[in-house]
Amino acid sequence: METIIQYFSEMPVPHRSFLLVGGLALFFIIEQAAPLFKINYNRAKHTGLNLFFTLTTVIVNFVMAFILVHSCAWVTENEFGIIQWIPMPLIAKAIVGLMLMDLIAAWFAHWVEHHVKWMWQFHVVHHTDQHVDTTTANRHHPGESVIRFIFTTAAIFIVGAPIWLIFIYQSASLVLTQFNHSNIKMPTWLDRSLELVFCTPNMHRVHHHYRQPYSDTNYGNIFSFWDKIFGTYSRVDNKKLLYGVDTYMEGKEHKSIVELLKIPFLGYRQPVEYDKEEVL
Repeated sequence: METIIQYFSEMPVPHRSFLLVGGLALFFIIEQAAPLFKINYNRAKHTGLNLFFTLTTVIVNFVMAFILVHSCAWVTENEFGIIQWIPMPLIAKAIVGLMLMDLIAAWFAHWVEHHVKWMWQFHVVHHTDQHVDTTTANRHHPGESVIRFIFTTAAIFIVGAPIWLIFIYQSASLVLTQFNHSNIKMPTWLDRSLELVFCTPNMHRVHHHYRQPYSDTNYGNIFSFWDKIFGTYSRVDNKKLLYGVDTYMEGKEHKSIVELLKIPFLGYRQPVEYDKEEVL
């Protein structure tokens, strides 16, 4: 355990970059071999657009990284936060810390973005994608990247997370979000087995259905059990899903970088009334 902590305490930037690029490449290849949806669309343009937002996410996180470093140093030096206050073995600190970081910085942040209108206006850019695949994972408006960063920083103080735990969390979060957004057809036995602990593509896809209440379920990123604990879990037939969001279904609104960047500043759009008889 000490070796793992030592590695993540000093995790080299090239290794973090490899997780981003390598994960995208791996799931991209698997999507070609075993896709759930076989749809004809401009894959290169779609990928390029999503990679632009991936780049903005990387830039925002890089520019603000010093805040995370100093926050982690402060909670460690002052023994502040849950895992600092409660005596437990090192491996327990890693597991409990990872679970709490996922709960606060990912699940709760995601839930709030769906329920606070001005935050939703930034997060909706992620939901406008009508061809969800592994590149959708980091399709976030720069403003949302800042919002997520604030939640992550708050989680550091609540959890008492040292820098090695943050790098473990960010690494797991990156790979799992690439995985659970991927357009992969998975055997039912494998999906059900993994979903006992982790969020899988079959679990997360319903969150990208274009209408409520389906889009207000399955907020999880790393662990699947938060949605089950808080009553936001849903399971549907993935093949009947229609991706996107019912307030931005026009092509020019979700295929243009400029239009997507403008969305948060155009005012809140009321969603179309939900058809109660629609059953997936």
